[in-house]
Amino acid sequence: MIVTSDRSPELDRDINNIAGIKAIVPLLNVVCRTTGMGFAAVARVTDSKWITCLSQDEIGFGLTTGDELDLQTTLCNEIMQYPDPIIIEHVDEDEEYHDHHTPAKYGFQSYISYPIFRRDGHFFGTLCAIDPSPAKLKNRQTKELFELFAQLISYHLATVEDLEQLTTNLRNERTSGELRETFIAILAHDLRNPVGTTRMCADMLLQMESLSERGMKVAENIKSTSYRMQRLIDNLLSFAKGNLGDGINLNLSADMNLLRENISQVVNEIRTLDSNHTITTAIELDHLVICDATRIGQLLSNLLSNAVKHGENGGTIDLEINTKNGSLNFEVSNTGKEIEQHRLDQLFKPFIGQDSTYNRNGLGLGLYICLEIAKAHGGKIKVDTNSERTTFTFSMPLENKVLEKLD
Repeated sequence: MIVTSDRSPELDRDINNIAGIKAIVPLLNVVCRTTGMGFAAVARVTDSKWITCLSQDEIGFGLTTGDELDLQTTLCNEIMQYPDPIIIEHVDEDEEYHDHHTPAKYGFQSYISYPIFRRDGHFFGTLCAIDPSPAKLKNRQTKELFELFAQLISYHLATVEDLEQLTTNLRNERTSGELRETFIAILAHDLRNPVGTTRMCADMLLQMESLSERGMKVAENIKSTSYRMQRLIDNLLSFAKGNLGDGINLNLSADMNLLRENISQVVNEIRTLDSNHTITTAIELDHLVICDATRIGQLLSNLLSNAVKHGENGGTIDLEINTKNGSLNFEVSNTGKEIEQHRLDQLFKPFIGQDSTYNRNGLGLGLYICLEIAKAHGGKIKVDTNSERTTFTFSMPLENKVLEKLD
């Protein structure tokens, strides 16, 4: 591992990435064998430094991985400004470079350097070779060899960086998973338990004969608020599990009494909390239903809460539940304004409300959770709306291959 105090972590990472590519060592050996030159290297070039990433040194030039040269003393400064290869077969006979300070400083007669570019086109550095003796370099074979090797180095570098990014993503995913589990645990325990305790205390207050009329109203408000908080927590917990990896888990049962109890409890709860609407019910469960009764209750609670929230004040909310035509069917209908078409397209997306881009009266998860629960049961939800009424319909087949697999 290369560590240099005055280099950035990004620059050290570039050097280490090249140094860790095993294919470059034999590549540099081929460069030396093909050209007859004694030193070959891959260099990382910045606006001020020339840094050795990997080298093959057969002439005692003295540069190994991590060693630096001042960029101004090298010819790579010119390659960085004008990204074209530089090829010098014999410095003393070269019209352009025979008086150049770089060959004089480092004592070479032959030199070749090709630019290396990152995948995005940015300049990375060079593949270069030098020797104190002249060398035949301005031929097609040598040019094509260096061009090919520069492209191979760029390809290997991109692969290493992709793997590095993948590793980082996996590490972040692992961290996100741990945070998700913590988040779900907080929802499931640290928030639900206090809400349950609050509701229990409200019930105790409501049973006190000495409580004043004002105190009774306060206790009823506390209880109704606790139910609303419970629904918000349940929806958020379902969203966290479903959207972040665990999915909507079903606890399937053929217990019809449990299903009826959950439906009755939800209806009574909504009636208790809402005095602005009249809720009518028509419930006929004549056939066996295999489902998660708690989840179905949550779905019904969200549909009724949605009808209460968006229905006409003082209007009627009609609930019909039956097991007709081989399906369990819920129909929740309320009077009120028609839902506009552009809102219908967004209705079942998370954090979206009917009357605003972001739901001001809740999390905007209720209908999304309904859809997820319906899909988990192999069912579906649709909405019909006009100027007089809006109706949400949930249906799931009584004989369901999805449920058979889960069971």
